[in-house]
Amino acid sequence: MRNLDLNLLVALDALLTERSVTRAAERLGLSQPTLSVALGRLRRHFGDPLLERVGHGYRLTPLALQLADRSAPTLDSVQRLFALEPAFDPATSTREFVLLCSDYAAALVGPLLVAALTERAPGVTLNLRHEHPGRVIDDESLLRSVDGIVMPHGFVQSPHHLDVYRDRWVCLVSRTNVDVGDELGPADLSRLEWVFAFSSMSTRVPPVSVLAQAGVQIRARIAVNTFLQIPLHIAGSDRVALVPGRVPRLVPHPDVRVLECSPDPGPLIEAFWWHRDVDRDTGHIWFRELLATVTEPLRVGADGRLNR
Repeated sequence: MRNLDLNLLVALDALLTERSVTRAAERLGLSQPTLSVALGRLRRHFGDPLLERVGHGYRLTPLALQLADRSAPTLDSVQRLFALEPAFDPATSTREFVLLCSDYAAALVGPLLVAALTERAPGVTLNLRHEHPGRVIDDESLLRSVDGIVMPHGFVQSPHHLDVYRDRWVCLVSRTNVDVGDELGPADLSRLEWVFAFSSMSTRVPPVSVLAQAGVQIRARIAVNTFLQIPLHIAGSDRVALVPGRVPRLVPHPDVRVLECSPDPGPLIEAFWWHRDVDRDTGHIWFRELLATVTEPLRVGADGRLNR
């Protein structure tokens, strides 16, 4: 570590992203010779060329491909480390809070947070990033690089979390599908083709497991990387989808019906997860308290029933 310069991390991330010394230099506002010197130092440190010339361009070596997956989260972590303040004043802070979440979570929680931040912390920025759940599992470096992840229980391996909202699972079918009645049972769910969000995670999602254990034979026809697109793939088709109950309200479609599933897949409980490194960060504590406050209406009501 005594021989390393943190500026090399900035250069490394730019070089691996741009795959060009010239473009990396332009991105960082530096001269090309300066970036060439940095590349030389990085090559000596790793004992690897990192960038190999192919025709008129460059390609990443196998080691560089591994580094490319880690450089951005590592750089984010370093920047966040040096951005810490001894005391957090929301009225004057210009801090950025970065959340990883699905499009559904962003549409549900995002407006509530933005409204609260506008009123209480006008200089604070909220950055909502969309992330595939498959990258989140057991990825401590990803959790460390952001302020938190909004995701259901069972995906993120961290004891530091707070529940932010609850929902229920419902099924979507097209109004033109006359073969479906007012309720979907195992036979209907086995007969219909499915639309999935995050296909690689589908079999691990608890509600899907509940249906599978009840004998439902799930046939995935279409997979999308977003919940809010699903109604578009249901309308005018013979397909079915399982989505959080508020999705049809966020993106209503005149040709889509919302039905109960049998058996009941159970509740959906989404939580905000953070890394232990920020557990005692005063700004992060303030943000967590704000998040808990603004999402209170989205949690269980006084009668114990899930809010619709």
